[in-house]
Amino acid sequence: MRALRLEMLADSPLAYLETLADAAARPHDEYAARVARAATGTTLAQFVAEAAAGPAQRRTGGRFVAHVGAHAASDDPATTVLYAVYVSPPWRGQGLLGALLDAVADWSRTAGRPELLLEVVVGNDRALRAYQRLGFTDTGVRLPHPTLPDMTELQMRRPA
Repeated sequence: MRALRLEMLADSPLAYLETLADAAARPHDEYAARVARAATGTTLAQFVAEAAAGPAQRRTGGRFVAHVGAHAASDDPATTVLYAVYVSPPWRGQGLLGALLDAVADWSRTAGRPELLLEVVVGNDRALRAYQRLGFTDTGVRLPHPTLPDMTELQMRRPA
């Protein structure tokens, strides 16, 4: 998970709420604790896609190549908020994002939350188009970026 997080931040530094330096400085134990917190329950989850293991990796598995985090919205019991959505560049366009979002939607519905919500930086047209293809629509809500006040995010929503 640490390797994928560092890749995410190097590839798309404006899309996430921490810097590459901060993520690199975080101890491995903290990553393990985050994964453990998101491994069970109905309020927080992480979904990952793993590359197929090659001969040298048969004992440990492949590497993570995509991620979607999800948590119950604090202000809306019917909504799951998506965060840290990422697909490694060589794996884009191969259906991983849709598969991960389907898994999140199943988890969300099982937890009694029939809606998915995400925010995307205005100008990130590649992500916007991908989300639109997967059924998300622009809610019309615009918010300041949480860490970069000169940037704006737009909200998108779809049924789980």
